[in-house]
Amino acid sequence: MDDSNVSPGATAETVDHVVDRIEAAAVVDQGVLYAVLAALFARGHVLLEDVPGTGKTVIARVLAESMGLECTRIQFTPDLLPSDVTGTTVYDEHAGEFRFATGPVFTNVVLADEINRAPPKTQAALLEAMEERQVSVDGETYSLPEPFVVIATQNPIEQEGTFRLPEAQRDRFSVKTSLGYPDLEGELELLERRANRQTLAPSVDPVVTPETVQTVQTLVEQVTVEPEVRRYIVELARATREDSHTEVGVSPRGVQRVFEAARAAAIIDGRGFVTPIDVKRLSVATMAHRIVLTTEATIDGVSSADVVRHAVETVEVPGVSPEDESAPARDDLEQLRGEDVDDPDLLPSEPPTSSRSDESESATERQASEPWEWSRE
Repeated sequence: MDDSNVSPGATAETVDHVVDRIEAAAVVDQGVLYAVLAALFARGHVLLEDVPGTGKTVIARVLAESMGLECTRIQFTPDLLPSDVTGTTVYDEHAGEFRFATGPVFTNVVLADEINRAPPKTQAALLEAMEERQVSVDGETYSLPEPFVVIATQNPIEQEGTFRLPEAQRDRFSVKTSLGYPDLEGELELLERRANRQTLAPSVDPVVTPETVQTVQTLVEQVTVEPEVRRYIVELARATREDSHTEVGVSPRGVQRVFEAARAAAIIDGRGFVTPIDVKRLSVATMAHRIVLTTEATIDGVSSADVVRHAVETVEVPGVSPEDESAPARDDLEQLRGEDVDDPDLLPSEPPTSSRSDESESATERQASEPWEWSRE
């Protein structure tokens, strides 16, 4: 991909190639893959939580391979030290001086496997690396390579021998999602692919280069987010804070991560602008893990995802003006409105507002709740 002549449409084709390569090696829900790629292109980090054996590690490794990125796996254990992650200063006898020996975090994709099996002190070793893209050891600061993303996996907290991630660290992940068990056809496909290869784990050849990934990340920064959509993101976050089931809602940092992921989602779909659908599709993956529930909500069986869904249902969706140069194309208007926009009389004639009709809002909710499809005309 040429940096000087790149467009959202060309980027969407590139992403399609990456997705095809990943799906050739691993069985993964497209909605999960969509959220993971949105985080990566937004320069964010991913937390995959699920029971053992669902393919969390495989997805992370195959994703790195398909993009030509260096990947290092760190197995988090109760005896893992912070220096085992970041690196340490050692004495070089031949040179007669101290030098910094880089740790496994100095790579493009850090696969932090079972991160909740390490004690909090070691978990915290990733905080500066994730947020600042650098590591500080003995008063010296060392920059991490670009692109850089942490894909952490964890087993459910009720599993024996795990340490719950503190809220401060969970908030640093752009996306938290779960793979779940594949359906019957998916598990049969797993056996079919295993029968057709001679290795224990699948692997793929790169379809793009690390430079291409950086180009896409740069293009994400140029995506337009209209004031109405920005307000929509903020109102969703504020709704989670005001919910009676929460002690802590989505933080201001979380609002920025949602904003960034929505821009990446637009690029994945081949657009240079964000629509409310982008925000809705990623709302649970980008917001739920930032919420701290009250004790009563936990007893009542209310989940963080329920709080986010309630916010999505109650916050009014912004309107769209076709007169705006950055407004969605006609196909996207049809998605948003759930109507036939071939008739000019059906196109909205008023400028963007913060309210929508019940009919068009329910259409948007249907679109947001449908499984993501990568195929585009």
